[in-house]
Amino acid sequence: MASIFTKIINGEIPCYKVAEDEKHLAFLDINPNAKGHTLCIPKQEIDKIFDMDKESYLELMAFSYKVAQALEKVIPCKRIGMSVIGLEVPHTHVHLIPLQEMNDIRFEKKTQLTAEEFKETAEKIASLL
Repeated sequence: MASIFTKIINGEIPCYKVAEDEKHLAFLDINPNAKGHTLCIPKQEIDKIFDMDKESYLELMAFSYKVAQALEKVIPCKRIGMSVIGLEVPHTHVHLIPLQEMNDIRFEKKTQLTAEEFKETAEKIASLL
């Protein structure tokens, strides 16, 4: 069965897209830890990040790097945190989270945003890519 991320890639579920290339997609997390919390995923459905071949892994990291660079210019923060956990969705994904403090990386703290705030944030990040 296709993961929710595969459904997003296929356009079956909408997202706030930030960036896309032939092999990857970046979009805002709909249940963010902080404003700008972005997910970078490979379009190929692979459950675990370390099941990826080395080349695909490095390409995902390079894509995530570009997105993080733009994200940091849009969202005022001390740094962009990166986390790869993958227990919620069986599809490799990199969390890029704007951080002000260590607790911002914890997945217990969530930020509420309006649809307009999501849209505006995605457009600002995308404009720098």
